[in-house]
Amino acid sequence: MNSSQVPKKEYLPYYANYINKADCSDLISGLEDLSVKTLSFFDSIPNERYEYQYAEGKWTIKEIIQHIIDAERVFSYRALCFAREDKTPLPSFDENNYAKVCLANSRSVKSLLDEYAALKQSTISLFKSFNDEVLKNIGIASGGEMSVRAIGFVIVGHEKHHIDVIKEKYL
Repeated sequence: MNSSQVPKKEYLPYYANYINKADCSDLISGLEDLSVKTLSFFDSIPNERYEYQYAEGKWTIKEIIQHIIDAERVFSYRALCFAREDKTPLPSFDENNYAKVCLANSRSVKSLLDEYAALKQSTISLFKSFNDEVLKNIGIASGGEMSVRAIGFVIVGHEKHHIDVIKEKYL
């Protein structure tokens, strides 16, 4: 199944932009390709740009990397819960509060990218463990229904969104 075939009933309207941005024909290859492209992109950024903010109160590139990591962890946890048929409604998370206390700017770029790479491999392994039926499982997160497969495509589209923001506003 490709990202454009995920039924709209499997995610909140808020996530439509990310699902559309995922634009991949297969979830696993989408995650794998994105990992390679993202690491290559971050390697191309000059070191002096990583703590740049294009406006007061905006995140630095390091904080965006940490946000991508944090969001992927939250989404992967949701996918695991729904895959295991846990019916507990899961809360939203406030990415701005996470960013305020993430300490990304005190970390090296290498440590952030090492964490990103390790997490991406974990996410890929998690989604590879699901069969087609498990990918259709539905749970409740952020007050709405979401399928495991929709979460996977949101991970891809969310990351692509932030890469586009960096290209447009930071470089």
